[in-house]
Amino acid sequence: MSDQVLRIGIVGCGGIAQNKHLPSLSKQPLASLVAFCDIVEERASEAAEQYGTEDAKVYTDYKQLLEDKTIDVIHVCTPNDSHAVITVDALESGKHVMCEKPMAKSTAEARTMVEAANRTGKKLSIAYQNRFRYDSLYLKQMVEEGDLGDVYFGKALALRRRAVPTWGVFLDEEKQGGGPLIDIGTHALDLTLWLMDNYKPKSVMGTTFHKLGSRKNAANAFGPWDPEKFKVEDSAFGFITMENGAVISLESSWAINLRNFAEAQSILCGTEGGADMTDGLHINGEKNSRLYESKIDMGSGGVAFYTGGSEHEADREARMWLEAIVEDKEPLVKPEQALIVTQILEAIYESARTGQAVYLES
Repeated sequence: MSDQVLRIGIVGCGGIAQNKHLPSLSKQPLASLVAFCDIVEERASEAAEQYGTEDAKVYTDYKQLLEDKTIDVIHVCTPNDSHAVITVDALESGKHVMCEKPMAKSTAEARTMVEAANRTGKKLSIAYQNRFRYDSLYLKQMVEEGDLGDVYFGKALALRRRAVPTWGVFLDEEKQGGGPLIDIGTHALDLTLWLMDNYKPKSVMGTTFHKLGSRKNAANAFGPWDPEKFKVEDSAFGFITMENGAVISLESSWAINLRNFAEAQSILCGTEGGADMTDGLHINGEKNSRLYESKIDMGSGGVAFYTGGSEHEADREARMWLEAIVEDKEPLVKPEQALIVTQILEAIYESARTGQAVYLES
């Protein structure tokens, strides 16, 4: 890590790499993009040409990339079914790893990732960028300072009216592990658990629906989906009870007949106040025997987690991740926290299959 510049390799050069990781990393003084891997060589070559150093290397086999001992960091941007194996291999090869969400398809896979990070001493983080939004960071500070009191109810919202991703493998249950629940529900759940600072789930109930995916020529933000390929749920809902009695409801959909859609939002209710992220960050409570509501102006001032400005959450995520490596401190998104997210998502799917509550070991 000479001169405080980290040599970074990208595994998976598709949409999430092109639209998030590569643009954000390219802005960071701490980052040098030196290796690009994709099973489609042309994709890796195009990414290297646009974002890489002059001597950036291109691979179609990630194991060959990992043999380069000069690389410090790997970003895993592949389909969900390969997150665990690539991450573990990268950690074992001596690299720090940022893995895209969700952490893995299963709790067992996610646990191997945490164990590998602990065994190797390398840093591992999961790409839950919604924690890095201005409103999220501000609300987190309010909760930590006790402004909401004891937060005993949370609602995690990941609701799209008609926005089914029709590219890549999003509709493939084998490669993705599910539909909107594991794709965007994971963001809302992670955000809500983190804001509540509650990672001890006790029981989970869940239901999934396949109600709209079989429709032909359906209205959709990304164009009509192919009903023959739609193998995952179109909406999913969960109810989580925590060990301390707090509860979280999780609502997710790619397609549902709902006018008021919301994505990556949390609603919190505590003994001293509540908060929601609908049309900005709103705080509500009671004072001097009167109810009040206030909207936080996120355009002025800063909070403890960042300095003021217009830094995008994906850029802030990249910056803080690289700083955590250089300064040898814990990343904001800890792998043990992401493991709990995966555990709850898996339990929702299991409950939906069996019709029974799933009880989780502490």
